[in-house]
Amino acid sequence: MTTNRHSFLFRLTSRFLKYFAWFIFGLAIAYVLSAIFGSSHIAMSLLPFVFYWVILRCGLILLCLILTTVIFESVR
Repeated sequence: MTTNRHSFLFRLTSRFLKYFAWFIFGLAIAYVLSAIFGSSHIAMSLLPFVFYWVILRCGLILLCLILTTVIFESVR
């Protein structure tokens, strides 16, 4: 029998971090494909919106969640 040594908060944070990394990777692929197919002007117009609203805000929330998890796990 294996025991799960990680808390729920640690597993949640690692899952959010994984999906955030996949999201950033998908955005990079979409941007490269739009540049290849000649629609980079659409991607360039959406880039400030995506960066500010999605990446920056979700990244800050994820950073706060990571810091909370680190503090919680170090106390535990």
